[in-house]
Amino acid sequence: MLAPFAPGHVGIITGAASGIGLATALRLAGMGMKLVLVDINEDKLAKAEEAVAAAAGDHGANVLPVILSVDDPDGFSALAHDVEARWEAPTFLMNNAAMFVHGGAGGILDSLQTWRRIFDINLFGIIHGVQAFLPGMLASGKRSMIVNTGSKQGLTNPPGNPAYNSVKAAVNSYTQNLAHDLRNREEGLVSAHLLVPGWTTTGDQSPQPGAWSADQVADYMLTHLAHEDFYIICPDNETSSEMDKKRVLWQALDLIENRPALSRWHPDHKDAFAQFMVKDLADLLPRK
Repeated sequence: MLAPFAPGHVGIITGAASGIGLATALRLAGMGMKLVLVDINEDKLAKAEEAVAAAAGDHGANVLPVILSVDDPDGFSALAHDVEARWEAPTFLMNNAAMFVHGGAGGILDSLQTWRRIFDINLFGIIHGVQAFLPGMLASGKRSMIVNTGSKQGLTNPPGNPAYNSVKAAVNSYTQNLAHDLRNREEGLVSAHLLVPGWTTTGDQSPQPGAWSADQVADYMLTHLAHEDFYIICPDNETSSEMDKKRVLWQALDLIENRPALSRWHPDHKDAFAQFMVKDLADLLPRK
């Protein structure tokens, strides 16, 4: 078993009432971890607590539900104090809570209030979690992990959701810098990782043939954490890992080849992108 997930160790999961957060909590409960489930939806959190306690079996009393909005730094600080007083510093922190943007919200000329709300939840929610819990994780002297949930929209930047794409790109950048900072500390016991789900059925959504389940994402994440991977980029039933890599490579080549911004969606480059995607990835990468 990976050290951060040892029985009796503490895990904090935000956005834990449903979806990937809940699926992860169920697995960690089965490992005997003490779990703090953070969410803003009181009704769903109560049901999640019941399910996680059942998965924990004899450890069911070690499940703590907390109603908290991740844009509340003082609430996070109080939670960190309470958790360390009750149990100890966590060895696993999953900053998973997010505000999903649908129907064109967060457009270029959308209100500043909307943009700030998207950043408050999706970026500062992660920063608040790290700043509240990282000091205790560092001081504990235990092997620990932080997972921040990103999005493929932060990597390939498809048109239509500029606020959401921008904030998820910021999550990518922030988590890279967090990982760099942590690995260069003398003790080197805390690491950071970026989870990038593919198309995933979460919450109350009806399952779609092309989508992965939250359970599949949680299992994929835990497998890659066991290999100490930083990037955990999930495929789904429509998009393979090779397709993801080629899309990211095309995006990087926009800069290198001085193509128009988002050339994948530019009419002058549409055919070239289609031809690029049917090539083998090995033929697109530099020769060793």
